[in-house]
Amino acid sequence: MTAITNNLQVIEAKINDACVRVGRSRQDVTCIAVTKSVSVERTEEALQAGILHVGENRPEGLALKQQQIEKERAVWHYIGSLQTRKVKQVVNEVDYIHSLDRLSLAEEINKRATKTVKCFVQVNVSGENSKHGLTPEELQPFLHELTAFTHIEVVGLMTMAPNTEDEAIIRNVFQQLKQLQLQVQALQLDYAPCKELSMGMSGDFEIAIEEGATFVRIGTALVG
Repeated sequence: MTAITNNLQVIEAKINDACVRVGRSRQDVTCIAVTKSVSVERTEEALQAGILHVGENRPEGLALKQQQIEKERAVWHYIGSLQTRKVKQVVNEVDYIHSLDRLSLAEEINKRATKTVKCFVQVNVSGENSKHGLTPEELQPFLHELTAFTHIEVVGLMTMAPNTEDEAIIRNVFQQLKQLQLQVQALQLDYAPCKELSMGMSGDFEIAIEEGATFVRIGTALVG
């Protein structure tokens, strides 16, 4: 058994337990292996262990992986902050973009896309200066500005919790994102069904699942 297979079993058990605790189905949660810091070989090992979803945070890293791994073998997620000038390197190579956070980026995605791009709008719920994303107050006005962008579908919202041991702070951030998601769903925008929540990483994914995460992004605990 490889290290990744072993890690995956541990994480699967934790995901399952978190779902059970709050009465959710395991099928509601997708685990993304964050491969941004590991080699192509390590990513290949992850795919062989049964992982389907992989996440990269740099266009160069994404290109390197896709040169050596058949694109069809994985569902590709772009999870890092995306510079407008690099959109053309990414937009038609991935299945999801988790970091839509400004109108100029939306314009470039829409211009360059040859298909509908599933996007998560990044919200800086914690208000930390070190994090990208819209403020909660900016979210709905921003969504209304996307109405003319036919190549963008807002499938959900994304956030990152503070790096803290205080579970109450982490949980509060995730709860706030869930409330924002419900508010967007209530708008019933065709281009922003907003049914998904991308939140939770290696240190806090169990809390995120308990608070409604449908995508968790796990790097260190899964692939090292």
